[in-house]
Amino acid sequence: MPALADGLKDEIAPTGKLRVAIAISPAGGAFWSTKTEAGYAGVPVDLGKELAAQLGVPVEYVVHQNSGQITDAASKGTWDVTWLPKDPERETKMMFGPIYEVADATYIVKPGSNIANFATLDQAGVKVAAVNATTTMRGAIAHLKNAKVTGYQTYDEIFGLLKSGEIDAFALSRDQLNKMAQKIPGTKVLNETFKKTVTAVAVPHGHSQALALITKFMTEATTNGTLRKAYDNNGLKDSPIRTE
Repeated sequence: MPALADGLKDEIAPTGKLRVAIAISPAGGAFWSTKTEAGYAGVPVDLGKELAAQLGVPVEYVVHQNSGQITDAASKGTWDVTWLPKDPERETKMMFGPIYEVADATYIVKPGSNIANFATLDQAGVKVAAVNATTTMRGAIAHLKNAKVTGYQTYDEIFGLLKSGEIDAFALSRDQLNKMAQKIPGTKVLNETFKKTVTAVAVPHGHSQALALITKFMTEATTNGTLRKAYDNNGLKDSPIRTE
């Protein structure tokens, strides 16, 4: 990628660094990143590093607790690019490029629970947790008519509540929940899917030059192996890249 024209540089890296917004959880995945001894790891971490290298600027990671916080910060000028779940509400706050992941949202139930499917889950008195202000939380609220959905700020907090049995279920993407099930014996991931969540690259509203650049970057990353390598480096060797 050639040296940046001034107008584009003001949009994609106004501080002289590429500020990549990430959200941290214990399990990682195509959207979530994890904290490591050396810094951060995750698909967005690797993609951000590669994009910054192509642009010829240093990368800086701006850490958030969840995708709702990244969305809220979109208008504040604190980050330049992010990779996160896309939905109509978010499209009013940022501009999205190509989709690189399609995830199936479902629920994990606490150890020893008798809940076996959506019908037995959606009962009065059943407590379901979701990460606050996320696409998955909005989907769970729309899906469940009787069970109560409560939003929490962090994945870690919900992990603790599920392990101790203080909540009945947790709504999240299936790949994340399968990883969680390995860490909490006795939990069960339900077979049904209540929502398909698409994850895409995004920039704040009004950054149309930056959008064109990241669209080209992601299209190339999908075909030249950069995205596949990011998946493989982050425990997603068995996950196909789903763009639709």
